[in-house]
Amino acid sequence: MTKTNAIRLLEAAGIPHEIREYEVDESDLSGTTVARKTGLEPECVFKTLVAVGDKNGICVFCIPVNCELDLKKAATASGNKKVEMLHLNQLLPTTGYIRGGCSPVGMKKSYPTYIDESCVLWDTIALSAGARGMQMLVAPDNIIALCSMITADITV
Repeated sequence: MTKTNAIRLLEAAGIPHEIREYEVDESDLSGTTVARKTGLEPECVFKTLVAVGDKNGICVFCIPVNCELDLKKAATASGNKKVEMLHLNQLLPTTGYIRGGCSPVGMKKSYPTYIDESCVLWDTIALSAGARGMQMLVAPDNIIALCSMITADITV
């Protein structure tokens, strides 16, 4: 297993975690496929989405893979009037991560990060470990504390 920056940061913080690796199909990077391949419920596998707010700039949202980000709720939660998804060609230069391997842990800069309130329903949630084919399983409270996340109702 290759250690990503996200894994190194978890370890440095002493956060208990499990890494699950899976085979990547470049033609299907969907979160529901990741959930199936890792043997997890889609409701506890969270995808990381990056958006731009009209007032506060870059903001990060983590939501279950079987849900959609509600842009109006996301704007309200982040103190913006409006948010729009970051253009895909800006993901790597902005975060240091690529589509399908974007983690809320270890981005190039620290951005305001919001996680769907449903995360607290689980003892463990999965998030990208910072590379395609790797998920990190962590307790929601630990990842919320590490990334200074704000829990909010942000899904449709």
